[in-house]
Amino acid sequence: MEEKRVEQKSPRTKGYRDRELRARYERYRGVLKELTIMSDMFMRNVLKKQACTEYVLQVIMERKDLRVVEQVLQQDYKNLQGRSAILDCVARDREGKIFNVELQQGKEGASPKRARYHSGLLDMNTLNPGEEFEELPESHVIFITPEDVLGDDLPIYHVDRKIRETGAEFGDESHITYVNGGRREADTELGRLMEDFHCKDPKDIHSEILAERVRELKETQEGVEYMCKEMDKIYSEGEQRGEERGEMKKAKEMALSLAEMGIPVEKIAQAAKVSAQVVEEWLSGKVNIAK
Repeated sequence: MEEKRVEQKSPRTKGYRDRELRARYERYRGVLKELTIMSDMFMRNVLKKQACTEYVLQVIMERKDLRVVEQVLQQDYKNLQGRSAILDCVARDREGKIFNVELQQGKEGASPKRARYHSGLLDMNTLNPGEEFEELPESHVIFITPEDVLGDDLPIYHVDRKIRETGAEFGDESHITYVNGGRREADTELGRLMEDFHCKDPKDIHSEILAERVRELKETQEGVEYMCKEMDKIYSEGEQRGEERGEMKKAKEMALSLAEMGIPVEKIAQAAKVSAQVVEEWLSGKVNIAK
């Protein structure tokens, strides 16, 4: 008699995956209630509504007439060597001025050299071949930070180049601004904006424009589902990066073992499916694989 084979069901069946996804979405809804505009991911989604970007810039720049005509979010900007940075929000107003709005969570992310690099990236990705340098638009890199990272307890810092000997403005039209999110005075528009950035409940937000957008993302079915998908995308990308780090760690361990056996670097590179340069860096201890 033919023996019946019992098919073993994998725990990763469709039903299991669906339950796992629903459980994650429930967790996401809980997380969503706690998010404020001071969260990178949530701020980017608030600023997807161009009117919100426009309002934020109007307050920071103290220009009620400022009008945003176009913007891009989470775009990868590269320099000539290919070193890139993903900029949170880059907007252009009707006068052609360029604004890069960044939410930076700590001193390292908001260092002066980081601000300088962002300013350079804007220039490199703005001027087209054949255009004169004088055609470079005025640019503003704006770092919004949860606390005061420059140390003088000012609500806002404006950084411009000056001629040392005369104290006159250099006039390159490149500007850097730091906004101190720790200063939330209710009697200034900037202070109220920073207070709005820290509010979890849209009912507590002063600005109608920001309150409407936060309410849309947190309290409408469409907005909540969209934000859950955004958070799940981040979760999936994190899982993938973890898997990639795990594979790279295994490849490094194999490379070190083969090197101890006297195998040439080129052969190790072929076996590990990496470049010979990477193998050499592993062997010299220059590259550390995160656990």
